[in-house]
Amino acid sequence: MWAASCLASCCAACACDACRTVVSGISRRSARIAYCGLFALSLIVSWMLREVAAPLMEKIPWINTFHHTPSREWFETDAVLRVSLGNFLFFTIFAVMMVGVKTQRDPRDGLHHGGWMMKIICWCLLVIFMFFLPNEIINFYETISKFGSGLFLLVQVVLLLDFVHRWNDTWVGYDERFWFIALFVVSLFCYLASFVFSGLLFHWFTPSGHDCGLNTFFIVMTLISVFVFAIVALHPVNGSILPASVLSVYCTYLCYSALSSEPRDYECNGLHKHSKAVSTGTLTLGLCTTVLSVVYSAVRAGSSTTLLSPPGSPRAGSEKPLLPLDKAAEHEEKEKSKPVSYSYSFFHLIFSLASMYSAMLLTGWSTSVGASGKLVDVGWPSVWVRIITGWVTAALYIWSLIAPIMFPEREF
Repeated sequence: MWAASCLASCCAACACDACRTVVSGISRRSARIAYCGLFALSLIVSWMLREVAAPLMEKIPWINTFHHTPSREWFETDAVLRVSLGNFLFFTIFAVMMVGVKTQRDPRDGLHHGGWMMKIICWCLLVIFMFFLPNEIINFYETISKFGSGLFLLVQVVLLLDFVHRWNDTWVGYDERFWFIALFVVSLFCYLASFVFSGLLFHWFTPSGHDCGLNTFFIVMTLISVFVFAIVALHPVNGSILPASVLSVYCTYLCYSALSSEPRDYECNGLHKHSKAVSTGTLTLGLCTTVLSVVYSAVRAGSSTTLLSPPGSPRAGSEKPLLPLDKAAEHEEKEKSKPVSYSYSFFHLIFSLASMYSAMLLTGWSTSVGASGKLVDVGWPSVWVRIITGWVTAALYIWSLIAPIMFPEREF
């Protein structure tokens, strides 16, 4: 008994030392990666609790307040929402605290980059505390999460447009024959992939002998968008073939993702025989896409320092010190007076919205879980969210090309 207790104490001490070593290794440059890692950890915890926490939650009196115990899937959804709420509150609190941070001299700059052991402890306590809240609060969070997820999808669309335009400008800026050929090859491949994929959508989701007018409408609208993108790309004023082709593939993928999320008993869903495989694949791909988009948006968040530190703003530390400083201290003083390289507040806001979106992704938008069993991301809300996202993507891309022509005096 004594030996076992000693072994347990040694293991706990080693674990604490390992955590302390990892936390102390997080520097200013790796802080953003650490936040991304914390967000990824929240997804893993949500996924694990979704699978194993239901039997325990059924025994918690302030959660199971029903006369008739609901289905197991209800508790799985509730567990995901509670973890998501804790994650959302953690990043929202930081987003509010970091409003107005403009220079590294601000004490909140150190709070943003350091104190990781305390941050991890606070995050764990917040997530645990969420399991003591009444169901009414979780239901309210579930409702607002649908709107927050829509905002996150809108951010994704804007970032995708920004990415493809930068990609195109970079390759065109090289002004070499090789890069022009590469641009043409990639664009041609994207267009061919869009048309082939669209043909597969007709084959999978419009089976003969069934009235599948809604699916046909979705696929045709996607094809119309692809053709409009191609026409715009050939416009001599502001068209670019690479962004148009990449957006075509993305819109076609959104159409497939929407159609594959249709209920498994829907007669026009040709993938219903592989429901579990499709659901697991969609979930994995969706989670990977979410993590990647969050990482990219977090890195890109407010990267311009123009709004954060206008040219006319006073620089802290610009006055001559009363006592002369050595070179090391002077260098440190200059580092502290530098403006921040991105908006800390918007950085954390991205993670807040992503927490809502990941919860909706894991629970099938909290509407069809009970009817779909273990399937996730399945149901008509998921279908319409993705279809509307595709339409918004097409509209924003067309607007990004038309707006500079209609309003030449403004910057876009």
